[in-house]
Parts: sequence; C-alpha cells; structure tokens
Amino acid sequence: MLQDPLTLYKLIVLYMLDRVTFPLTNAQISDFVLEKEYTNFLTLQQVISELTEAGMISSQSIRNRTHLAITKEGRETLHYFENRVSDAIKADIKTYFRENEFTLRNEVSVLGDYYKSTSGEYEAHLVAKDRGINLIDLTLSVPVEEVAAAICDNWQKKNQDIYKYLIQELF
Repeated sequence: MLQDPLTLYKLIVLYMLDRVTFPLTNAQISDFVLEKEYTNFLTLQQVISELTEAGMISSQSIRNRTHLAITKEGRETLHYFENRVSDAIKADIKTYFRENEFTLRNEVSVLGDYYKSTSGEYEAHLVAKDRGINLIDLTLSVPVEEVAAAICDNWQKKNQDIYKYLIQELF
C-alpha cells in the first residue's frame, strides 16, 4: 500500500500527540522522527505547519519552545486513518514514550517565561504542572531582564527543590 509520504508523516505526528496526556514540543517530536530517519527536518516542519493550519494540532510558543497538542479535529482524522501507520512505527513510538516519558513530561510540565510589565519591571512567570493541573503558579517581579531570564533558567533546573521547600515551609 503506497501512500503520500507527507500524509504518513502527518499521521505519525498525530499518533504521537494522541498517545500522551501532555503537549509535546516541536523539538521532542523532531528528535524522535529524525532519530528514526523517517524524514528530514524541513519536511517535518512543513508537516507540523500544515497540521497547525488545518486545525488538527494546536501550537503555543512558550519562551523558545513550541508546544504542540492534538485537537478534536486531529483526533477524529487520526481515528479514520490510524490503520495507515504501520505496526512497526506504532511500536517505535510506544517504545520511545516508555523509555522517555518522565523526561518528556518534565520538559513540558515545567514552564518559565518572562515579559516586561506595564510598570516597566520584568515579571518571571513560573509554572509546574502535573497531568494538566497547576501544582504551582508563581510570578516574580524583578527590575532587570537578565535577572528574569536567569530566574526562568534556574526554575527549569531547580523547580522540584523549590516546590518541596515551599510545601515543607507552608504545611
């Protein structure tokens, strides 16, 4: 059964997004697809763009990462055409998630972004989620952009320790 390769790549992306309970980043999907040598980077970016334009996936940029999630339309499309994804590719995806789920989930569940507020200060917005529920949602105001950026970077590295500290101190 020969099919349009772009269609297969779209179904692979939809299948991946349908198999997780959290968004995946563009980089996470790219890592898997490129590692398995299903296609090249430019073709994959075209596929993701077309899926977004068609409303089958949603895209949200947070700092320097693009978070992707399957939409209702994407799920319905996948339901009709999932049989076009080979069992071998499905097995590769399941293995990838089994081996990397904690890392993948942690990368998209810990968010840190900053912006310039109307007062002229910078606000670092820090979030830690678990299964779509905010465990912590914190905004810190600082006078300098570099400090806000450093807070966001450190949040990625130290969020578990900070959360644990807050829980211990507040309970």
